[in-house]
This record gives sequence, C-alpha cells and structure tokens, in this order.
Amino acid sequence: MSNSTDLGGNFTLLGASMPLKRMGYGAMQLAGPQVWGPPRDVEGAIAVLREAIAVGVNHIDTSDYYGPHVTNQIIKQALHPYPDGLVIVTKVGARRGEDKSWIHALSRQELVNAVHDNLRNLGLDALAVVNLRVGGMAGPSEESIEEPLTVLAELKRQGLIRHLGLSNISSAQFAEAQKITAIVCVQNFYNVAHRIDDRFIDGLAAQGIAYVPFFPLGGFSPLQSSVLDNVAASLQATPMQVALAWLLQRSPNILLIPGTSSLQHLRENLSAATLQLPSEIIAALDSIGQSANQTAT
Repeated sequence: MSNSTDLGGNFTLLGASMPLKRMGYGAMQLAGPQVWGPPRDVEGAIAVLREAIAVGVNHIDTSDYYGPHVTNQIIKQALHPYPDGLVIVTKVGARRGEDKSWIHALSRQELVNAVHDNLRNLGLDALAVVNLRVGGMAGPSEESIEEPLTVLAELKRQGLIRHLGLSNISSAQFAEAQKITAIVCVQNFYNVAHRIDDRFIDGLAAQGIAYVPFFPLGGFSPLQSSVLDNVAASLQATPMQVALAWLLQRSPNILLIPGTSSLQHLRENLSAATLQLPSEIIAALDSIGQSANQTAT
C-alpha cells in the first residue's frame, strides 16, 4: 500500500481543526488473547502501528483497560513522540477484573483514575478525545449518564481532556449528554447486519457529529452471511473489506477503526477505502440488515 490512498477521505470533529482520515485504526487487538496481558509478538504490534501511521492513518482508538495498560504502553513505545496531527481517542468507564472480566467503572474516582492512567501510559499532557463507555455487553441501556459525564466535563475544563465522546449509548442518552457538554463522536455497535442505529447515524450526520462503528463483522460473534461472502468473492475482496467499504459509503460522518495485530490484515483493511461498491451491490448488502431485522422481530 502506498500513501496515495486517501483512506476514505477526511472528517473534522466538531470544534476541532485537524481533519481525521475516515479510515483509522483500533488498537484493542494489540493486547494478548482476550485483550489481556502482552501480545505474543510485541515487535510485531509495534510494526503494525508504525505502518498504519506511515500510510496516513491519523486516528487511533484505544483504552487503558485494554490489557489493561498494555495497549497504551505499546502505542507509546511505537510512536512517541507522536507525529503532528495524530489523534488518539481513548475510552473510560470500565475496568478489568482479575478473572479478565469487564466491569463498570463509572464512579468519580474511577473515572479520574482512568483519565490519569491514560495520560501516563500514553505519555500525554492532555487527551485529544475521551469516550465515556456505558451500557452492557449486549448494547446500550437507558440509565442516566449525567453523573459520569459531568465528571469528565470537569476534567475537560481542567485541560486534561480536549473533546468528549460517548460509547455504547442510546439516542436518548445522547440528547441528555448534549445538555451537559459538547459531544464530538458516538461509538456504537453497527454493521451491515446490525442496523439499529440507522436513524441515529443520520441525525448525528446532520449535526456534524462523527459516528464510529465497532465490530464491522460482528466482533465476538462473527457475522455469517452468504450474501456478504458472495459479494466479496465477486469483487475479489475479503468479507471484511466489503463490510468496511459499505460502512464508508453508508454516511460521510462514519469513521472506521478496524483492528488487527497482523500487517497483512492491516493492509487489507486500509485498502477497503479504495473499494467502490456499485448500487446493485449496496442493495444486496442492504438486504442482509433487512433480513436480520425480520429475524429479530
């Protein structure tokens, strides 16, 4: 891959000046199995990060609870001092149990500690974007997010955070958040089969707010679709490349953060930004979401 690709074009976060390439990189898989402990090949993880930056990626998604701490430490080792224009987006609101479980960490002290952990392990004086992660493993819940978001808004006023986002939320929680502080991005589960957020994405686009889908192929429960497989075969592409290309064409406010610890998969993922899907292919892929919705109801 060369620098000639535009990585899906640019999107500028609300209130920010630096345009982000729409194709970014998600660092979760840089940790060991089950996102726990160090990877088997630390040098390989460093090589993936450095290649991503070399080909133009300027948006890395991470969290200090990946590892925990491991992923941020690898990012620092690979890229610090950071190149101009690189935006590192992190998340708070969870922690890891000794049994590798994922536990809510939304108290005031837990959030303050998490921000400082991210600052220390990334080697930064301020975090560019912090997403508040709420909800459960199955998706958003409807509890109020006023208390934890107010804590992060205070840290933003102190200069430790520049911009705030939300992860795993409902549209009602987003509306609540906007009454507390400016929100520049939403990170939710969304892909060609899981399209509950369709209307939400369009509303965010109208406000100039980024939408960052995670699990483009289903994450821990990989998407099984003969339609997707057949489309990929017809285009001589992988299902992941097609899923990513569909997301880029879905809405201009969508930013992608596919993750991998493999150089080959990194190159495949980034090349999805050059894959243009014709209208008949889009229609075929849209049928996957329609079928999934009918099955769910």
